[in-house]
Amino acid sequence: MSLLITTLVTFVTFYSYLLIIRVLLTWFPQINWYNQPFAALSQITDPYLNLFRSIIPPLGGMDFSPILAFFALNLAGGFLRAIPF
Repeated sequence: MSLLITTLVTFVTFYSYLLIIRVLLTWFPQINWYNQPFAALSQITDPYLNLFRSIIPPLGGMDFSPILAFFALNLAGGFLRAIPF
């Protein structure tokens, strides 16, 4: 793989890990999202998640948008890995 594609695949993988951490932390309501490092994590991941929140609104207090966000990231990562160089 070329350096650019390898870098993009690494970025997609790292961003997926950040999204997993963000989703898992939402299970703890006592977390103050205005304190660091949670504020930084929120600023990094929320713009991407908001794209999918506009497509799938929360249903019954449950936010299903991360499922679509993970699917899109995995799809992008798969396409990047399949690119011949």
